[in-house]
Amino acid sequence: MTTESIITRMSKAARVASSKMAVCPSQKKDEALAAIADALLQKDSYIKEENQKDLRHALETGMSKPMLDRLTITDQTILSMGNGLKAVAGFPDPIGSIVKAWRRPNGLEVSKVRIPIGVIGIIYESRPNVTIDSAGLCLKAGNAVILRGGSEAHHSNQALSSIIGDALTKTGLPPEAVQVIPIRDRSAVDFLLHQDESIDLIIPRGGEGLIRFVVEHSKIPVLKHYKGVCHVYVDSDADLKMAEEICFNAKVQRPGVCNAMETLLVHQAVAGIFLPEMSQRFSKAGVEIRGCPETCRILPKATPAIEADWPAEYLDLILAVKIVSGMDEAITHIRTYGSQHTDAVITSDYQRSRRFVREVDSSVVLVNASTRFNDGGELGLGAEIGVSTSKLHAFGPMGVEELTTTKFVVFGDGQIRT
Repeated sequence: MTTESIITRMSKAARVASSKMAVCPSQKKDEALAAIADALLQKDSYIKEENQKDLRHALETGMSKPMLDRLTITDQTILSMGNGLKAVAGFPDPIGSIVKAWRRPNGLEVSKVRIPIGVIGIIYESRPNVTIDSAGLCLKAGNAVILRGGSEAHHSNQALSSIIGDALTKTGLPPEAVQVIPIRDRSAVDFLLHQDESIDLIIPRGGEGLIRFVVEHSKIPVLKHYKGVCHVYVDSDADLKMAEEICFNAKVQRPGVCNAMETLLVHQAVAGIFLPEMSQRFSKAGVEIRGCPETCRILPKATPAIEADWPAEYLDLILAVKIVSGMDEAITHIRTYGSQHTDAVITSDYQRSRRFVREVDSSVVLVNASTRFNDGGELGLGAEIGVSTSKLHAFGPMGVEELTTTKFVVFGDGQIRT
């Protein structure tokens, strides 16, 4: 079969499966999620063996350390994937829930009810855990999903696909509800993006280049975020010890992810005190600082920043640092160079914190907490399908509810329109 015929067949099968998933009882969906979670633990050796094939190839081709980190499956990764599925299974089923209801003067009973989106296509890079997270969330929301992971994770994703398919079959759900495209060639993505008669929504997860490619070539609506240019602003009355811990965590814990801090903004009143100690800690962790002229005056070893550094998503141990005159300049900088992903303020002033929350238009805005908390699991969503920085139809981490839409249901007793 040709690549096009394979993708078309998978898309049509997913459409058929989606109609079955839309009316699937909650208990059945939760049984399937639990079955997948148990199978992950039972087949952990098989998963890691297949993952090693991907890692060996990645090392041979010179993959960067942050990308290797995303690709690696450990015992903890498998445990986390299983726990995420069980957490999602424990959530209330959103399908059929009434969002709002009202009665019209003519007696009509009107309500908005949650329904599945239908068929979702997800295109992503490196992280095999996305395969499990996406499958779990889509199943819980009554959707069918077609997954296209990066070629660098081919063996890992095919192993996870077989585990999911077996669990769905054993629990009586259509295995076509979760399909992983087995084709490495990029042409598979092109054909997937043209299945607008079968697929309702495309969600890309990966680098800016991948996402822009999907947006430019898709005939299907796309829910996206281009990049995570995340800021932390240390205000003049911040608890500097707290600020140091938050900034270190936001940059160093996992620098290769989209919610890592890329730019640090510091109020000029505390920069002389805060930056020397902060930079020493960053230096020990291998962080390169690229600073504005005032930052370089305080930190002579810093590299002078250029214009391209302010909107950069480094995904590495590199940090842009700018000293600002106050919150006005900090917010202006974020509006100018940010990506509406994640931004945080460290302050002890309640009014200024409320102003930052009100005026910074990002999908997650934090006060006195690390940007690393922009994550579905950390925010209580169990798992996430990704972080949307577009506002239609979701904004921020996408959990189960964000994989639904609504329809109007109207009950009458013979009313006609005059």
